[in-house]
Amino acid sequence: MLKPSINNRDNISGPDNAIITLVEYGDYECPHCGRAHGIIKNIQVQMEGILRFVFRNFPLQESHPNAFMAAVATEAAARQKAFWPMHNVIFENQERLSHDDLEAYAGKLKLNLKTFDIDMKDEALKEKVEADFESGVMSGVNGTPTFFINGTRYDGNWEEIELLKVLNKMAQK
Repeated sequence: MLKPSINNRDNISGPDNAIITLVEYGDYECPHCGRAHGIIKNIQVQMEGILRFVFRNFPLQESHPNAFMAAVATEAAARQKAFWPMHNVIFENQERLSHDDLEAYAGKLKLNLKTFDIDMKDEALKEKVEADFESGVMSGVNGTPTFFINGTRYDGNWEEIELLKVLNKMAQK
């Protein structure tokens, strides 16, 4: 089961009263998460109005040295109401995640760069990423991407056709 349940610290896309809540624990440098990103975006379009999507950070720092900093960048962008645009741009540019790259993405998104730079150094944002990671550990996450549907871990096929079939079936219950 998902621990903790969805709360106001989460980055959420979709209606609060959605029938289905899909949570992903992901790593911005993970190629599998990069592939899942496109799949989730397509599913969000197809299930608009009935799907709520939540992304929690699970940076695997030993394998992906830039993932933690990229996660902090999305949280810094969130303070300027731009979590999802930064989330998208990072996944679309996974092979370029240096600090300079992240700052360039913030500039392209027209964020206040001085504020963004200050927020990138803010311990509270680093603690938010670490708290996401710890919640993943408490929920039994041991790799990325890991999905939860309505609070229950989903270990099935997450290719678009299969995942969409499972989500649609759950929405009809």
